[in-house]
Amino acid sequence: MMPEPQPPEHPTSARDYPLEYIAQHIGEERRMVSVLGEVRELVFGAQDGLVSTLAVVATVAGASTDNLAVLVAGFASAMAGIFSMAIGEYMGSKSKAEIEGGHLEREWEEVQQRPFESEAEVAYLFMQEGMDPEVAWETAAVIARYPESLLATMVAKELGLSSDDQAEAEGSPLRGAVVMGASFAGGAAVPILPFLFTEGLPALALATLFTGLVLFAIGVVKSRWTARFWLWSGLEIVALAAVAGIAGYLFGGVLPDLLGFAGVV
Repeated sequence: MMPEPQPPEHPTSARDYPLEYIAQHIGEERRMVSVLGEVRELVFGAQDGLVSTLAVVATVAGASTDNLAVLVAGFASAMAGIFSMAIGEYMGSKSKAEIEGGHLEREWEEVQQRPFESEAEVAYLFMQEGMDPEVAWETAAVIARYPESLLATMVAKELGLSSDDQAEAEGSPLRGAVVMGASFAGGAAVPILPFLFTEGLPALALATLFTGLVLFAIGVVKSRWTARFWLWSGLEIVALAAVAGIAGYLFGGVLPDLLGFAGVV
């Protein structure tokens, strides 16, 4: 097994770094960005599943003493949410990839048909970042000798995209949809499960407790990729879920009167 390339101990210039090490380092960073994208989908889906389903079961539990009604409403809400979130993620990711692909194609046409204009745009963007005008023109001229590098520089600085985005997006909409739907399902199961073993206020109390614990854990995990203190990150999301649950239960309590029913059992 070949040893992993290592950075130089005392570099004096960029050329001291082995290209193998640079390639490995860039690859690791790109993989991390991809993983963080899936973590975002996982966290968002689980949060939505937990909070929305807790709100539904709390509302029905406040309006009715029928445990079956709570379960039916909870499962129906969960199934609707799974399909809605998965399809929404698929369509959103697919549309984003198609729009970015269209931008890349138009920029590539500009590079091929109007290379001097592309070179001028790159030089201007460098100047906007504070580069000396003469250096900016010289740097843009060097980059313009290589059309693919010119395209990559243009789309990165002008549009905030990567020329590799189209290739990396292959298969990601479907993968994102699966991750989003599965995470929503996992989150939705938490506030429903207590009603399978008990009923009434004890079941609702357990559902709220379990949901709060899972949400707090999600908030703590999220803090690893943010600058926020883990405790506040966890408490914030729990507080928002508590508001949804309490509001749902209170609304469920007055819902029969609002609808003109003497009582719901």
